[in-house]
Amino acid sequence: MSDEEAIRNAIPAEFHMISGSHDSQTSADAFNVGQFQLPNPAGKAGGACTSALLQVLYKDGQDVGDLSWVQLLRQMRSVLNGMGFDQIPQLTSSRLVDVDKSMYIVPPGFEGTRRAILIGINYRGQQGELRGCHNDVKNIKEYLIQCQGFKESDMLIMMDDGQHHEPTKQNIEQAFTRITQYAKAGDAVFVHYSGHGGRVRDTSGDEDDGYDETLIPVDFKHAGQIIDDDILKILVKPMPAGVTCTVLMDCCHSGTVLDLPYRFGADEDAMHLDKGFDMGGLLGGVEAAAGLCCLLSLIGDIAGLALGAMGDDDS
Repeated sequence: MSDEEAIRNAIPAEFHMISGSHDSQTSADAFNVGQFQLPNPAGKAGGACTSALLQVLYKDGQDVGDLSWVQLLRQMRSVLNGMGFDQIPQLTSSRLVDVDKSMYIVPPGFEGTRRAILIGINYRGQQGELRGCHNDVKNIKEYLIQCQGFKESDMLIMMDDGQHHEPTKQNIEQAFTRITQYAKAGDAVFVHYSGHGGRVRDTSGDEDDGYDETLIPVDFKHAGQIIDDDILKILVKPMPAGVTCTVLMDCCHSGTVLDLPYRFGADEDAMHLDKGFDMGGLLGGVEAAAGLCCLLSLIGDIAGLALGAMGDDDS
């Protein structure tokens, strides 16, 4: 079995993740999203990555069909550089993508349901409070509804504003789990995270740089961070085959936070297998899952025999 076939078996869905920076870079909170010339900025502050993405997507109208992945990332970088940010946007994917071809959120010939999870955390009252993450969610929500045909009824919005689902570690992880259960082949899923991202020492040995990338939920002080290994387990691997999932990560150290195998940066020429990708760890998880299925099947057979014997005794 080739690496590509093994990856398809391990990650059945088509994932495209846009991030605002490499793992080693920090992200930026733009103090005035009006400078990005969005049609109707939701507030005075926003994430630089989210705002740059939306500016590019809105630039030539509402149809992104003629915009390639290369053009998207390089135009995002140009916008960011023009605003004084040195972030390098990148795309990671579960498939080897021809980045010169048209990018899409909703694939051509789409006939399924559009679903979204939108997460914005300002960490109100905490050290390191942000100002723009709620506005990022509002701006992305508006774009998805107006330009991509999403319905608000099929969106889960999580913000620490007292009016939406609280973006706690448990709630975010449960949201990731549930969307994999609801999604079906042919669906288009969009996941957006705007907040703090971090890095912690890798304890499983699957990170080439020795660090796991993390999302930082609002209750991280007592609940802890959400590490990339867990996102791979609860969101990426379980997503059904035939689902197209676009993820936008507007946070620091976000380059490989989904642990996807293929990578293309705005400063590169083509997509390639990430040299730091842990193929053994990915396949080990698949083999473990297969072994568990066999074990459960064996247990079921034994239980069936036991029930049959009990029925014979009762007769």
